[in-house]
Amino acid sequence: MRIGVALRERGGPDALVKLTDDVRRAADDGLTSAWLSGTAGLDTLTALALVGSRVLGIELGTAVVPTFPRHPAALAQQARTAAYAIGPGRLTLGIGLSHKVVIEDRYGYDFARPLRHMDEYLSVLLPLLNHRPAAFDGETVRAHIDLSVPDEGPLPLLLAALGPKMLALAGRRAEGTVLWMTGPATVREHVIPTITAAAAAAGRPEPRVVCLLPVAVTRDADGARERAAKVFEVYGRLPSYRAMMDREGADGPADLAIVGDEDVVREKLEELAGAGVTDFVAAEFMPGEDRRRTQEFLRSVTLT
Repeated sequence: MRIGVALRERGGPDALVKLTDDVRRAADDGLTSAWLSGTAGLDTLTALALVGSRVLGIELGTAVVPTFPRHPAALAQQARTAAYAIGPGRLTLGIGLSHKVVIEDRYGYDFARPLRHMDEYLSVLLPLLNHRPAAFDGETVRAHIDLSVPDEGPLPLLLAALGPKMLALAGRRAEGTVLWMTGPATVREHVIPTITAAAAAAGRPEPRVVCLLPVAVTRDADGARERAAKVFEVYGRLPSYRAMMDREGADGPADLAIVGDEDVVREKLEELAGAGVTDFVAAEFMPGEDRRRTQEFLRSVTLT
């Protein structure tokens, strides 16, 4: 199982400098990947294009870009441009639906048919990512377009998926999935069987499963869980994540946070690897000495 890091959202006049430093530290620490989420701050692909042109080697990924606010042709053009700036084989595009409250209340779009939206979205996005023209007329998406972005090499696509139908879609049409707030039992009993069966039925390779979870190497596990409960509280109220917590038997996000000393955290990571996770992405959330201790652990950890 490969180890990566979730990048913190940076703000202020030196936001890109700080983000570049974060990625450089991850690369220097020997981590395999660094992932940036899309909220209301820096645009993920634009920021990664800049940072990736300055820091070499490490894989960069989006976790994830919401699909509803961007036409798939526009996203394909932006992603291919970012991949060209970063360099061949270094960018992984993670996309997802986001959530009803975000798409309807903030953006004003209809979230009524999310599965159809994503399936049709991929019918435009995938050919354009693979240097082919898109010609598609669906109920939610239409496009007749080709792109002339220079060849940036392979640009794998991961689909954020939690429910069985979206996981099956990810298995059939994408290289894998990106998970958040999903524990090892749910990965083993729900995610892996569903996405793997769909990929096999479609004649595709075994899918990549990228799992992001909060992590803290600390002497104060109870204090870390209290902080996790506050920092990640909103995810317990979003239906898709709440469903994964219920599957795992977790009361809230704090129960999914990986906290404790080095031995405890290593054991939890090995459990995820055994469940079928191919990439663990650490969302560091503790400040000060605990953050430094967590970074040192991630830099040196080896899994059996």
